Formats: sequence, structure tokens, C-alpha cells
Amino acid sequence: MKYDVCIIGLGYVGLTLSTTLANAGVTVLGLEKRADVVDLTNNGEPHFSENGMADTLTLVAQSGALVATQSLDGYEACDIYIITVGTPLDNSGKARLDFIEAATKQVAAHMEDGVLVILRSTVKVGTARNVVMPLLEASGKIFDLAMCPERTLEGSALHELRNIPQIVGADTEQASQRAADLFHRLTHTVVNLTSLEAAEILKLVDNTYRDVQFAFANEVARVCDVFGVNAYEVIKAGKLGYPRTDVALPGLVGGPCLEKDPHILWQSAKEVGLDLLITKASRTVNENQPAETVEFIHQEYVARFGQKTPVIAMLGMAFKGIPATDDLRGSMALKVLTALRQKFESAEYRIYDSVATEYQLRQMISDCNFCRTVEDTMKQSDVVIITNNHPEFRQYHPSVIFELMNPGGYIYDYWNHFSNELRGKTKGSYFSVGNIGKAK
Repeated sequence: MKYDVCIIGLGYVGLTLSTTLANAGVTVLGLEKRADVVDLTNNGEPHFSENGMADTLTLVAQSGALVATQSLDGYEACDIYIITVGTPLDNSGKARLDFIEAATKQVAAHMEDGVLVILRSTVKVGTARNVVMPLLEASGKIFDLAMCPERTLEGSALHELRNIPQIVGADTEQASQRAADLFHRLTHTVVNLTSLEAAEILKLVDNTYRDVQFAFANEVARVCDVFGVNAYEVIKAGKLGYPRTDVALPGLVGGPCLEKDPHILWQSAKEVGLDLLITKASRTVNENQPAETVEFIHQEYVARFGQKTPVIAMLGMAFKGIPATDDLRGSMALKVLTALRQKFESAEYRIYDSVATEYQLRQMISDCNFCRTVEDTMKQSDVVIITNNHPEFRQYHPSVIFELMNPGGYIYDYWNHFSNELRGKTKGSYFSVGNIGKAK
């Protein structure tokens, strides 16, 4: 059978796109090196949590509109190839290109003349032209190339693939039109840019802009902490009826995109002699937050309990809770745990996440107790740390939490769930980013 589209990489980006395209009537061949992901996909079972994925994937897998494979051998060449493999940072903080190179070589070996190749992975500026294009040209075949970055929000990907504008960057009108025709199968709005690089930069700018916004919110929290002021109060009051200020609320900033895309943008500029000062400074603020906040958590504990070995409960290990996800990639909660272990080497750690399974957590975290309920996690603990914003945690008011904890315990909430509600005793043992209540 000849498939319309071949998608290389069935991670989060590739599988959500494959499922949505297949549901729109496009036949999709998904190439994935992980055997377990191939088996799950062909059985109609997503390998991550995503709203609507289970039902839709089951439908397209059972109909044969989407088929996953570990090898392209034996399959006819497709008309369109889409590269969606990951681009993680290496140990030195630079974006890796080996996955892109390997995927491109697979495409070059399988494609025939006249194909359209789309790069959808988030990449350093110039990757499409300087890495993907030469590898395709080496095959001696004729092709069109476009850069169409992924911009979906985890937890809302299937909805956004159908509703937000899709970006197409290409050097030629033919490549641009062919890519636009494909994405018009999903959404009514396609934005055509005039170069591959413009589309590469657009994706990096989108996520870096958000990182900068959140970094400023965390900077506001830092200054409020040293003056003993409630950042939640300052930010909320400052934007009320005042259209020129819209500061975000402070909190942990990470995830598979925000932890790396600003680095990729900064590195891209640095290679041509430009230093992006705001981009670099914002990432530094957000990356320093776990260590800075854990310093306060440690000082508060010593002041209350001295050298007693603590029981520390952590609620929410995925990188965010709204929309809910089980994604632990780039989660700043993991960085908080690392910082805690440096301060409290012998502590007992209890871990709970509303979506991620114990199996998933154990792949990333060791030497902790994994609890099945919020109550079991908090019971007889000394410190409760709320590290993501899943709505489940909003149901437990601090007054309820304190009844479960050991006497003298306290809460540190990275998401300010209750910063505007607390009075009296409860307020003195509930702390949050930008609201530690003590001036230095």
C-alpha cells in the first residue's frame, strides 16, 4: 500500500500529528525506532497522556489510516515526508542534530523524485538549509523542502492542530503551496513565510517570548520576597483595570520546549556573533529558581525542627498540570527534588503525581516513596511542596493539609494556589513563590 505521508518519529509531536492527519483522511505511515511505541500505536494505544488521543488513535489504527513501523523496507515511497524527531540539548547545553541527521538520511534513502520533505522539529536556525537540504541533495533526487514548526500546547494538541494557524516556511512557491495544501486538511489558517529560516526563528521566538514573560514574573517574586511583600497581591492588583500591565504569575518554568528553545535561539545568534542578553538572562532566572527557593525551604525547616530528619511530600512531578500531562521532560519539579536532596540528604521523600504513573516516575526518580493519593503523600509529613498546578491540588485547602501533617509543618506552593485567601495562623505556615512573608 502507498501511504500519503510518512512521519519520522512518533514521539509527542509525531504521534499527535499522525493521529490528527489520519483522522482527517490522510493515510499515514509512522516510522519509530522504539518497538514498544510501534506496538502500542498499532494497537491504538498512545504512549503518553493527551486529551482525546486514546479514542482517536484507536479509530485510525483500527481503520488502517495510521500504521507504525520500525523500518521503511517493503513500503512504497510516500509523496510527503515529515521529520518530527526530538532535538534535546547535550551535556554542554547545545542542541543535538544527530537525530535530525539520521532521520533525514532515512528519508533520502526511501524517497523518490518529486517528494515534499517537511521539517517540523524545533531546530537551530539554519538547520533546514545547512543540514537537511545537503543530505537530501546527496541522494541525487528532486525534492521540495519546507519548515513547518510544531506549536501545540500539551494537553490540547488535537484541538490546536485543527484550530491554530499552521506555519509554512519555504524558499520556493511550489514547496510553500504543497505544504500549505497538506495543513489545510487540518486547519483553515496557514501562514506562509518566505524562507526556511523565518519559520525556524518563529518557533524559537514563540517559546522564548513566554520564557521571558515568566522570568519577569519570577523576578518580581524575588524582589517581593526580599521586601516581605506578597507578589501575588502586587501582580493581581497591578493589572486590575490597567491595560498597560499584564504580568504573569510566578512559578516553575520548564518542560520539553521552554527549557531548551531559548537556549537554541541564543546559540543560533551566538554563532553569527550576536549575544541575546534578555534571552540568556531570562533562562538564567528560571533555571536558578529551584536552588533559590529550596534555600528558603531549608532555612525554614531548620528554624522549626533543627536537625530532625524531615519527611517531605511533593505534589505534582509533571512539568505542568493545566492542561494536564504526564510529561516529565524538562520538569522543574525534578530540579527542585535534586536541590532538596543536596540540602536534606537523609530525608524521606514522598512523591505523588495526578497523571504520571508510578512506572513513569520510577524511570526518572529513585529512592522515594511513590504514593497513590494526595492524602497518603501528605500524612505525617513535615513539609508539603506543591510543584505543579494540577487542579486536584486546589481542592486541598492549607487548613486541611495542616491537619494531615506533623505539628509545626509548613507548605511551600510554587503555584500560589492560596496566596490571596490565607489569614492568621494558616498564613504563617503557608509560603509560595514571591510570598515568603519575611523581609531580609
